[in-house]
Amino acid sequence: MPSTTHPRGAQARSLRIIAGAWRGRRWQFPDTDMRPTPDRVRETLFNWLQDRVAGARCLDLFAGSGALGLEALSRGAAEVIFVEQQRAAATALQQLLRDWGASGATVECSQAQRFLAGAAASSGGFDIVFVDPPYRSGELQVILAALERGWLKADSRIYVEHARGEPLKALPSGWVELRAGTAGEVGYHLLAPRGGQTP
Repeated sequence: MPSTTHPRGAQARSLRIIAGAWRGRRWQFPDTDMRPTPDRVRETLFNWLQDRVAGARCLDLFAGSGALGLEALSRGAAEVIFVEQQRAAATALQQLLRDWGASGATVECSQAQRFLAGAAASSGGFDIVFVDPPYRSGELQVILAALERGWLKADSRIYVEHARGEPLKALPSGWVELRAGTAGEVGYHLLAPRGGQTP
């Protein structure tokens, strides 16, 4: 979840789990150029997902602090793969998962596009994918197109974030926007691919 500015102070780098088995737990992430998803946005997102999280396979691209994937694990996701290219952030996330005794979690220190260029998930794809690229990087459309190459289940949900002032550009053919919102500088959307449009 990169940004162009650095968080200042420990308070700015502290996050908490909203609900689930780890409810109320707090952690700090490295002082790097990350822009974690705000609490109120995470709460809205997981309200949208409701009963889809328990038992789900999740992919957290541009994981950064790990806030989205950790929230999913807390709420009963069976598996989360965190993909983060910054070594310091990936290492900190690995240590946090060990400290919390997390199961079903894997951290891949890799660029998101490079990760998706590899072999797609062998067990039929992911139920939920979180996509939060650096603002104005131009990666969002490339990532969404890459996800179509075997990474998604038919009824999957894809969450994306972008700069509030930027429109969400053309989606892959047949995809639909199910929900959308804004908060501060963030625009966020819940998408469904072809064949997965039932709310």
